[in-house]
Amino acid sequence: MKRIVVLSGAGISAESGLKTFRDSDGLWENYRIEDVATPQAWKKDRRLVLQFYNERRKQVKAAKPNAAHLALVQLEEKFEVHIVTQNIDDLHERAGSKKVLHLHGEILKSRSTMDPHLVYTIEKHELNEGEKCELGSQLRPHIVWFGEMVPALEYAAYIVSRADILIVVGTSLAVYPAAGLVNYVSPEANKYVVNPDPVVGELAGFKFINAKAGIGIPELVQELIKS
Repeated sequence: MKRIVVLSGAGISAESGLKTFRDSDGLWENYRIEDVATPQAWKKDRRLVLQFYNERRKQVKAAKPNAAHLALVQLEEKFEVHIVTQNIDDLHERAGSKKVLHLHGEILKSRSTMDPHLVYTIEKHELNEGEKCELGSQLRPHIVWFGEMVPALEYAAYIVSRADILIVVGTSLAVYPAAGLVNYVSPEANKYVVNPDPVVGELAGFKFINAKAGIGIPELVQELIKS
């Protein structure tokens, strides 16, 4: 069974109504990234950071998987499919994808500020000051903030290196280190980019599908299933 690896970015979630900071010149829902999505922001104003992610979490829970998410699930009927996503929402999982790796964390989870291996599911949409892990430390959003290491990057590179088919969707490949994952794909693999906007840099050997995810992915999926 051939392996398909999908690298998904913010564009696929945007079609479900979830905005990203790149939609508005460095602002994310009218917040400066430096104020809500960095370790420095957490140290400076923990309450603001928690409030910001509480609002985002409520939006994620209200959003629904779109045609692109649902189409990718169909590939599992014929292929071994791995999703490597930059997105922090759970739309891939809710659509039915079984193997999803989140590079930048998961907004519906919290983790200990003392031990990063202690991760918990947030049952409600809020995470507030005073909520602590079993070691007694404040819980923080289970998100990889700007300036932090990406723990899953090495495993993601391994997954990409084993792909027979690579699909890049909803990303301009401008955010590193995630964008560098395309460099690990085998030269023999079939490679596709589905994105309405140009990607950063030269991608030799990729077939470009100039369309939004909700249109381009269902079309590509049908093509691959029939091949």
